[in-house]
Amino acid sequence: MEKELAVLIAKLQGIAQTGKTYAKDPYDLERYDELKQITGQLAKLLYPTIPDDRLTVYLSADDGYATPKVDIRAVIFDQQDRLLLVQEKSDARWALPGGWADIGYSPMEIAEKETFEEAGIQVTGDRLIAVRDKAKHDYPPALIYTYKLFISCLFVEGELTSGLETSDVRFFSKTDVQKLALSEERNTYADIEMLFEDHFSPHKERINCD
Repeated sequence: MEKELAVLIAKLQGIAQTGKTYAKDPYDLERYDELKQITGQLAKLLYPTIPDDRLTVYLSADDGYATPKVDIRAVIFDQQDRLLLVQEKSDARWALPGGWADIGYSPMEIAEKETFEEAGIQVTGDRLIAVRDKAKHDYPPALIYTYKLFISCLFVEGELTSGLETSDVRFFSKTDVQKLALSEERNTYADIEMLFEDHFSPHKERINCD
């Protein structure tokens, strides 16, 4: 139920944001402002501990036509078929290197940049593995409607080193990953299973996202 409510709140926020962008009538603008306020009240009821400043950013930071945000995750395997994960300082859990897409960078460039910043190694983006609608898979409920891109990357050079947002970085076998506490906002065990299946598949479709 919580996940369904979070998606509905995200839709309401999108309607309010898009409506304010295109509405001309002052009465319509007032109604969309009221809808935005109601959306904030619903979000606060669903997540009573959410800080007011974070709620304000959620409701007002974006403008224009409302679209999903894009979360990009880099997928790097070593020669022993182990997957690279970083330990996030924010929750002490493990995740694929990655983050929100930045303006001015292609998805592959984001994957490369985030890997260097979080894991200390240089990689080159190779292909798009999957795009997932976060609301339609088994992730924790979230107010921000998100598409997740998983991009295969190839090692170029460097030594594993944690970054400003990470406390550790290692390669893990499929068995070892199952023993980890994953940062499920960023990636789930189902994601990891999908990535290992792709890695061992003899038929890898090449889809560029540069």
